[in-house]
Amino acid sequence: MAARPESRLDGDAAPSFTDLNNLAAAEVGGDVVFATDDWFAISVNMLKSDPPEWREGVFTASGKWMDGWETRRKRIAHHDWCIIKLGIPGIIKGLDIDTSYFTGNYPPRASIQAACLPEDVEFPEYAKELGSCATLDQMEEIKTIKSEEWTEILPRSNLKPGYKDTCHNYFPVNSETRFTHLRLNLFPDGGMARLKVYGYALKDWSKISPDKMIDLAAMLNGGIALSWSNKHYGHPRNLVAPGRAPNMGSGWETARRLDRPPILQYRKDGCIDFQGHEWAILKLGHPGIVKKIEVDTNHFKGNFPDSCIIEGCAMDAETENVFSSSPEHVNLPWKMLLPSSKLAPHKRHLYTSEVQDCGIITHVKVTIYPDGGISRLRLYGYPRTWNGHQKNF
Repeated sequence: MAARPESRLDGDAAPSFTDLNNLAAAEVGGDVVFATDDWFAISVNMLKSDPPEWREGVFTASGKWMDGWETRRKRIAHHDWCIIKLGIPGIIKGLDIDTSYFTGNYPPRASIQAACLPEDVEFPEYAKELGSCATLDQMEEIKTIKSEEWTEILPRSNLKPGYKDTCHNYFPVNSETRFTHLRLNLFPDGGMARLKVYGYALKDWSKISPDKMIDLAAMLNGGIALSWSNKHYGHPRNLVAPGRAPNMGSGWETARRLDRPPILQYRKDGCIDFQGHEWAILKLGHPGIVKKIEVDTNHFKGNFPDSCIIEGCAMDAETENVFSSSPEHVNLPWKMLLPSSKLAPHKRHLYTSEVQDCGIITHVKVTIYPDGGISRLRLYGYPRTWNGHQKNF
Protein backbone atom coordinates (compact mmCIF):
# COMPACT_ATOMS: atom_id res chain seq x y z
CA MET A 1 0.00 0.00 0.00
CA ALA A 2 1.48 3.34 -1.07
CA ALA A 3 1.91 6.08 1.51
CA ARG A 4 0.89 9.62 0.68
CA PRO A 5 3.89 11.93 0.07
CA GLU A 6 4.56 14.68 2.56
CA SER A 7 2.87 17.89 1.52
CA ARG A 8 1.89 21.22 2.96
CA LEU A 9 -1.59 20.39 1.70
CA ASP A 10 -1.68 17.33 3.97
CA GLY A 11 -1.64 18.85 7.43
CA ASP A 12 1.50 20.97 7.06
CA ALA A 13 3.73 17.90 7.49
CA ALA A 14 6.78 19.59 5.96
CA PRO A 15 7.64 23.29 6.39
CA SER A 16 7.71 25.54 3.34
CA PHE A 17 11.51 25.84 3.32
CA THR A 18 11.75 22.19 2.20
CA ASP A 19 10.65 23.34 -1.27
CA LEU A 20 13.91 25.27 -1.67
CA ASN A 21 17.09 23.78 -3.12
CA ASN A 22 19.18 21.29 -1.13
CA LEU A 23 22.56 23.04 -1.07
CA ALA A 24 24.38 20.06 0.48
CA ALA A 25 23.17 17.26 -1.82
CA ALA A 26 25.92 15.04 -3.18
CA GLU A 27 24.44 15.34 -6.68
CA VAL A 28 25.15 19.10 -6.70
CA GLY A 29 28.67 18.67 -5.30
CA GLY A 30 28.08 18.42 -1.55
CA ASP A 31 30.78 16.47 0.26
CA VAL A 32 32.13 15.61 3.72
CA VAL A 33 35.73 16.79 4.00
CA PHE A 34 36.40 15.64 7.56
CA ALA A 35 34.77 13.39 10.16
CA THR A 36 35.88 12.27 13.59
CA ASP A 37 34.45 8.76 13.18
CA ASP A 38 33.01 6.62 10.36
CA TRP A 39 32.68 3.33 12.20
CA PHE A 40 29.26 1.88 11.33
CA ALA A 41 28.38 4.07 8.31
CA ILE A 42 30.36 6.68 6.36
CA SER A 43 29.35 10.31 6.85
CA VAL A 44 29.07 11.16 3.14
CA ASN A 45 26.05 8.80 2.94
CA MET A 46 23.87 11.38 4.64
CA LEU A 47 24.21 13.73 1.65
CA LYS A 48 22.53 11.30 -0.75
CA SER A 49 19.24 12.43 -2.28
CA ASP A 50 17.68 8.96 -2.43
CA PRO A 51 15.32 8.05 0.41
CA PRO A 52 17.05 6.15 3.24
CA GLU A 53 17.09 2.37 2.86
CA TRP A 54 16.73 -0.43 5.39
CA ARG A 55 18.40 -3.81 4.74
CA GLU A 56 17.11 -6.41 7.15
CA GLY A 57 19.78 -8.75 8.48
CA VAL A 58 22.69 -7.20 6.54
CA PHE A 59 25.93 -6.70 8.47
CA THR A 60 29.42 -5.44 7.66
CA ALA A 61 32.72 -6.14 9.41
CA SER A 62 31.96 -3.10 11.59
CA GLY A 63 28.40 -4.06 12.49
CA LYS A 64 24.84 -3.56 11.20
CA TRP A 65 24.67 -2.01 7.72
CA MET A 66 23.03 1.42 7.94
CA ASP A 67 22.20 3.96 5.25
CA GLY A 68 23.55 7.21 6.66
CA TRP A 69 26.32 8.33 9.00
CA GLU A 70 26.82 6.40 12.22
CA THR A 71 29.69 6.67 14.68
CA ARG A 72 30.70 4.08 17.28
CA ARG A 73 29.49 4.28 20.86
CA LYS A 74 31.93 6.82 22.20
CA ARG A 75 34.23 5.60 24.98
CA ILE A 76 36.60 8.59 25.02
CA ALA A 77 36.13 12.26 25.94
CA HIS A 78 34.41 14.84 23.66
CA HIS A 79 31.81 14.24 20.92
CA ASP A 80 31.64 13.36 17.22
CA TRP A 81 31.42 15.90 14.41
CA CYS A 82 32.10 16.37 10.73
CA ILE A 83 32.66 19.20 8.25
CA ILE A 84 30.49 19.43 5.15
CA LYS A 85 31.38 21.37 2.02
CA LEU A 86 28.19 22.71 0.44
CA GLY A 87 27.77 21.85 -3.21
CA ILE A 88 26.08 25.23 -3.69
CA PRO A 89 27.32 28.03 -1.42
CA GLY A 90 24.47 30.29 -0.44
CA ILE A 91 21.82 31.40 2.02
CA ILE A 92 20.43 28.70 4.33
CA LYS A 93 16.76 28.87 5.28
CA GLY A 94 16.12 25.50 6.90
CA LEU A 95 17.48 22.08 7.88
CA ASP A 96 16.15 18.54 7.95
CA ILE A 97 18.07 16.10 10.15
CA ASP A 98 16.52 12.80 9.11
CA THR A 99 17.02 9.93 11.55
CA SER A 100 15.12 7.31 9.50
CA TYR A 101 15.78 3.75 10.78
CA PHE A 102 18.08 5.07 13.52
CA THR A 103 15.69 4.22 16.34
CA GLY A 104 17.96 3.08 19.18
CA ASN A 105 21.16 4.60 17.88
CA TYR A 106 20.34 8.20 16.89
CA PRO A 107 22.12 11.12 18.60
CA PRO A 108 20.02 12.64 21.41
CA ARG A 109 21.14 16.13 20.40
CA ALA A 110 22.85 17.94 17.51
CA SER A 111 24.01 21.42 16.53
CA ILE A 112 25.26 22.99 13.31
CA GLN A 113 27.80 25.77 12.76
CA ALA A 114 28.62 27.48 9.46
CA ALA A 115 31.36 29.50 7.81
CA CYS A 116 32.24 31.12 4.49
CA LEU A 117 35.72 29.85 3.68
CA PRO A 118 38.11 30.75 0.84
CA GLU A 119 38.34 28.32 -2.07
CA ASP A 120 41.94 27.40 -1.27
CA VAL A 121 41.29 26.21 2.29
CA GLU A 122 42.93 22.84 3.02
CA PHE A 123 41.67 20.04 5.24
CA PRO A 124 43.49 16.96 6.60
CA GLU A 125 43.49 13.91 4.35
CA TYR A 126 40.26 12.02 5.01
CA ALA A 127 39.93 8.31 4.21
CA LYS A 128 36.10 7.94 4.08
CA GLU A 129 36.41 4.28 5.03
CA LEU A 130 34.00 2.15 7.00
CA GLY A 131 35.35 1.33 10.44
CA SER A 132 37.76 4.28 10.50
CA CYS A 133 38.23 7.35 12.68
CA ALA A 134 40.37 10.48 12.66
CA THR A 135 43.93 10.02 13.92
CA LEU A 136 45.49 12.17 16.64
CA ASP A 137 47.57 13.95 13.97
CA GLN A 138 44.45 14.70 11.92
CA MET A 139 42.66 16.03 14.99
CA GLU A 140 45.57 18.38 15.64
CA GLU A 141 45.69 19.49 12.00
CA ILE A 142 41.96 20.26 11.82
CA LYS A 143 42.32 22.67 14.75
CA THR A 144 43.83 25.24 12.35
CA ILE A 145 40.39 25.62 10.76
CA LYS A 146 38.93 26.71 14.13
CA SER A 147 35.57 25.22 13.21
CA GLU A 148 34.46 25.27 16.82
CA GLU A 149 34.32 29.08 16.49
CA TRP A 150 32.08 29.14 13.40
CA THR A 151 28.68 30.83 13.44
CA GLU A 152 26.02 28.72 15.13
CA ILE A 153 22.97 28.41 12.86
CA LEU A 154 21.39 25.60 14.89
CA PRO A 155 21.98 25.63 18.65
CA ARG A 156 22.22 22.33 20.47
CA SER A 157 18.78 20.80 19.86
CA ASN A 158 17.00 17.59 20.79
CA LEU A 159 16.45 15.02 18.04
CA LYS A 160 13.70 12.43 17.67
CA PRO A 161 14.12 8.73 16.77
CA GLY A 162 13.93 7.42 13.24
CA TYR A 163 10.38 6.10 13.20
CA LYS A 164 8.15 7.10 10.31
CA ASP A 165 6.23 9.71 12.31
CA THR A 166 9.25 11.24 14.08
CA CYS A 167 12.26 10.86 11.76
CA HIS A 168 12.22 14.36 10.23
CA ASN A 169 13.74 16.91 12.56
CA TYR A 170 12.99 20.25 10.89
CA PHE A 171 14.73 23.45 11.97
CA PRO A 172 14.28 26.91 10.37
CA VAL A 173 17.39 29.06 10.00
CA ASN A 174 17.24 32.84 10.28
CA SER A 175 20.32 34.08 8.45
CA GLU A 176 21.16 36.20 5.41
CA THR A 177 24.85 35.23 5.40
CA ARG A 178 26.44 33.29 2.56
CA PHE A 179 28.01 30.04 3.80
CA THR A 180 30.28 27.49 2.09
CA HIS A 181 30.88 24.93 4.88
CA LEU A 182 29.03 23.45 7.84
CA ARG A 183 30.15 21.73 11.02
CA LEU A 184 27.62 19.12 12.17
CA ASN A 185 27.99 18.21 15.84
CA LEU A 186 26.54 15.03 17.38
CA PHE A 187 26.10 15.02 21.15
CA PRO A 188 27.77 12.74 21.92
CA ASP A 189 27.57 10.09 19.16
CA GLY A 190 25.13 8.05 17.08
CA GLY A 191 23.70 8.05 13.59
CA MET A 192 21.43 9.86 11.15
CA ALA A 193 20.21 8.90 7.71
CA ARG A 194 20.18 12.21 5.84
CA LEU A 195 21.02 15.87 6.26
CA LYS A 196 19.29 18.32 3.94
CA VAL A 197 20.27 21.98 3.89
CA TYR A 198 17.59 24.08 2.21
CA GLY A 199 18.24 27.50 0.72
CA TYR A 200 19.38 29.21 -2.45
CA ALA A 201 22.65 30.15 -4.10
CA LEU A 202 24.04 33.64 -3.61
CA LYS A 203 26.16 34.59 -6.58
CA ASP A 204 28.44 37.61 -6.86
CA TRP A 205 26.79 39.16 -9.93
CA SER A 206 29.23 42.09 -9.92
CA LYS A 207 31.76 39.68 -11.43
CA ILE A 208 29.43 38.70 -14.30
CA SER A 209 29.57 40.85 -17.42
CA PRO A 210 26.15 42.13 -18.60
CA ASP A 211 27.29 41.09 -22.08
CA LYS A 212 27.84 37.46 -21.07
CA MET A 213 24.99 35.04 -21.78
CA ILE A 214 24.25 32.95 -18.69
CA ASP A 215 21.55 30.54 -17.49
CA LEU A 216 19.51 32.98 -15.41
CA ALA A 217 17.35 30.21 -13.88
CA ALA A 218 20.15 27.80 -12.87
CA MET A 219 20.18 26.55 -9.29
CA LEU A 220 23.87 27.44 -9.15
CA ASN A 221 22.95 31.03 -10.04
CA GLY A 222 20.20 31.36 -7.43
CA GLY A 223 17.16 30.08 -9.35
CA ILE A 224 14.38 28.47 -7.31
CA ALA A 225 10.95 26.91 -7.84
CA LEU A 226 8.37 29.30 -6.39
CA SER A 227 4.99 27.65 -7.06
CA TRP A 228 3.43 24.80 -9.05
CA SER A 229 0.22 22.95 -9.77
CA ASN A 230 1.49 19.39 -9.21
CA LYS A 231 4.72 17.62 -8.17
CA HIS A 232 3.48 14.06 -7.73
CA TYR A 233 6.55 12.25 -9.09
CA GLY A 234 9.25 14.92 -9.16
CA HIS A 235 9.77 18.41 -7.72
CA PRO A 236 9.93 21.37 -10.13
CA ARG A 237 13.15 22.57 -8.44
CA ASN A 238 14.81 19.73 -10.38
CA LEU A 239 14.30 21.78 -13.55
CA VAL A 240 17.13 24.12 -12.55
CA ALA A 241 19.53 21.50 -11.13
CA PRO A 242 23.09 21.27 -12.51
CA GLY A 243 23.93 19.04 -15.47
CA ARG A 244 21.64 16.70 -17.36
CA ALA A 245 19.33 14.56 -15.28
CA PRO A 246 20.89 11.17 -14.39
CA ASN A 247 17.47 9.48 -14.46
CA MET A 248 13.74 10.15 -14.73
CA GLY A 249 13.42 10.71 -11.00
CA SER A 250 15.68 13.76 -11.21
CA GLY A 251 13.18 15.88 -13.16
CA TRP A 252 9.81 17.54 -12.68
CA GLU A 253 6.98 15.07 -13.28
CA THR A 254 3.27 15.44 -12.57
CA ALA A 255 0.53 12.87 -12.11
CA ARG A 256 -1.66 12.02 -15.12
CA ARG A 257 -4.55 14.46 -15.31
CA LEU A 258 -7.90 12.76 -14.76
CA ASP A 259 -9.69 15.26 -17.03
CA ARG A 260 -7.80 14.24 -20.19
CA PRO A 261 -10.19 13.33 -23.04
CA PRO A 262 -11.15 9.64 -23.42
CA ILE A 263 -10.31 9.84 -27.13
CA LEU A 264 -7.44 12.12 -28.16
CA GLN A 265 -7.45 14.29 -31.29
CA TYR A 266 -5.01 16.66 -32.98
CA ARG A 267 -5.36 20.43 -33.22
CA LYS A 268 -4.51 22.26 -36.42
CA ASP A 269 -1.04 23.08 -35.08
CA GLY A 270 -0.20 19.38 -34.69
CA CYS A 271 -0.51 19.33 -30.89
CA ILE A 272 -2.97 17.09 -29.09
CA ASP A 273 -6.18 18.91 -28.15
CA PHE A 274 -6.05 19.18 -24.35
CA GLN A 275 -7.87 21.65 -22.16
CA GLY A 276 -6.12 20.61 -18.96
CA HIS A 277 -2.53 21.52 -18.14
CA GLU A 278 0.04 21.70 -15.33
CA TRP A 279 2.41 24.55 -14.52
CA ALA A 280 5.43 25.63 -12.48
CA ILE A 281 6.69 29.12 -11.69
CA LEU A 282 10.43 29.67 -11.32
CA LYS A 283 12.22 32.67 -9.87
CA LEU A 284 15.36 33.64 -11.77
CA GLY A 285 18.63 34.02 -9.89
CA HIS A 286 18.87 37.54 -11.37
CA PRO A 287 16.59 39.73 -13.49
CA GLY A 288 17.48 39.55 -17.15
CA ILE A 289 16.55 39.31 -20.80
CA VAL A 290 16.11 35.73 -22.05
CA LYS A 291 17.36 35.00 -25.56
CA LYS A 292 17.69 31.21 -25.75
CA ILE A 293 15.71 28.39 -24.13
CA GLU A 294 16.43 24.69 -23.67
CA VAL A 295 13.66 22.27 -22.70
CA ASP A 296 15.15 18.85 -21.98
CA THR A 297 12.89 15.77 -21.77
CA ASN A 298 15.86 13.47 -21.08
CA HIS A 299 14.65 10.05 -19.79
CA PHE A 300 10.98 10.97 -20.26
CA LYS A 301 10.13 8.58 -23.08
CA GLY A 302 6.58 7.41 -22.38
CA ASN A 303 5.56 10.29 -20.15
CA PHE A 304 6.83 13.51 -21.77
CA PRO A 305 4.42 16.45 -22.22
CA ASP A 306 2.82 16.83 -25.62
CA SER A 307 3.62 20.55 -25.74
CA CYS A 308 4.56 23.52 -23.60
CA ILE A 309 4.48 27.29 -23.43
CA ILE A 310 6.73 29.56 -21.36
CA GLU A 311 5.77 33.02 -20.12
CA GLY A 312 7.74 35.67 -18.27
CA CYS A 313 7.05 38.65 -16.05
CA ALA A 314 8.75 41.12 -13.70
CA MET A 315 7.57 40.74 -10.12
CA ASP A 316 8.75 42.81 -7.14
CA ALA A 317 9.29 41.31 -3.68
CA GLU A 318 5.99 42.58 -2.28
CA THR A 319 3.97 41.04 -5.12
CA GLU A 320 5.94 37.81 -4.79
CA ASN A 321 5.15 37.56 -1.08
CA VAL A 322 1.43 38.06 -1.72
CA PHE A 323 1.50 35.58 -4.61
CA SER A 324 3.33 32.94 -2.54
CA SER A 325 0.69 33.06 0.18
CA SER A 326 -2.43 33.62 -1.98
CA PRO A 327 -1.68 32.88 -5.68
CA GLU A 328 -5.37 32.85 -6.55
CA HIS A 329 -5.66 36.52 -5.56
CA VAL A 330 -2.83 37.84 -7.73
CA ASN A 331 -3.07 38.44 -11.48
CA LEU A 332 0.46 38.57 -12.84
CA PRO A 333 1.37 40.41 -16.07
CA TRP A 334 2.61 37.36 -17.96
CA LYS A 335 4.10 37.89 -21.41
CA MET A 336 4.64 35.12 -23.95
CA LEU A 337 8.29 34.06 -24.01
CA LEU A 338 7.99 30.76 -25.90
CA PRO A 339 4.75 30.12 -27.81
CA SER A 340 3.15 26.68 -27.93
CA SER A 341 5.86 24.20 -28.89
CA LYS A 342 5.54 20.51 -29.65
CA LEU A 343 7.79 18.32 -27.51
CA ALA A 344 9.38 14.94 -28.21
CA PRO A 345 10.53 12.14 -25.90
CA HIS A 346 14.05 11.95 -24.43
CA LYS A 347 15.31 14.99 -26.34
CA ARG A 348 16.99 18.36 -25.88
CA HIS A 349 14.80 21.04 -27.48
CA LEU A 350 16.67 24.28 -28.29
CA TYR A 351 14.81 27.49 -29.12
CA THR A 352 16.33 30.79 -30.30
CA SER A 353 14.32 32.36 -33.13
CA GLU A 354 11.09 31.22 -31.44
CA VAL A 355 11.89 33.14 -28.23
CA GLN A 356 9.90 36.38 -27.99
CA ASP A 357 11.11 39.61 -26.44
CA CYS A 358 9.61 40.08 -22.96
CA GLY A 359 12.07 42.71 -21.81
CA ILE A 360 13.56 42.32 -18.35
CA ILE A 361 11.89 39.51 -16.39
CA THR A 362 12.35 38.05 -12.91
CA HIS A 363 10.04 34.99 -13.08
CA VAL A 364 8.88 32.46 -15.66
CA LYS A 365 5.84 30.22 -15.84
CA VAL A 366 6.26 26.86 -17.58
CA THR A 367 2.96 25.32 -18.69
CA ILE A 368 2.87 21.74 -19.97
CA TYR A 369 -0.04 20.09 -21.81
CA PRO A 370 -1.59 18.06 -20.38
CA ASP A 371 0.89 16.57 -17.91
CA GLY A 372 4.13 14.57 -17.79
CA GLY A 373 7.77 15.27 -17.12
CA ILE A 374 10.61 17.62 -18.07
CA SER A 375 14.10 16.98 -16.73
CA ARG A 376 15.76 20.39 -17.18
CA LEU A 377 14.90 23.94 -18.24
CA ARG A 378 17.65 26.37 -19.25
CA LEU A 379 16.92 30.07 -19.74
CA TYR A 380 19.97 31.68 -21.31
CA GLY A 381 20.14 35.44 -21.36
CA TYR A 382 21.80 38.59 -20.12
CA PRO A 383 21.62 39.83 -16.50
CA ARG A 384 20.08 43.27 -16.18
CA THR A 385 19.38 45.72 -13.38
CA TRP A 386 15.71 46.12 -12.52
CA ASN A 387 14.54 48.68 -9.97
CA GLY A 388 11.73 46.50 -8.64
CA HIS A 389 14.02 43.56 -7.91
CA GLN A 390 14.90 42.91 -4.27
CA LYS A 391 16.77 40.13 -2.53
CA ASN A 392 15.26 36.65 -2.71
CA PHE A 393 13.64 36.50 0.73
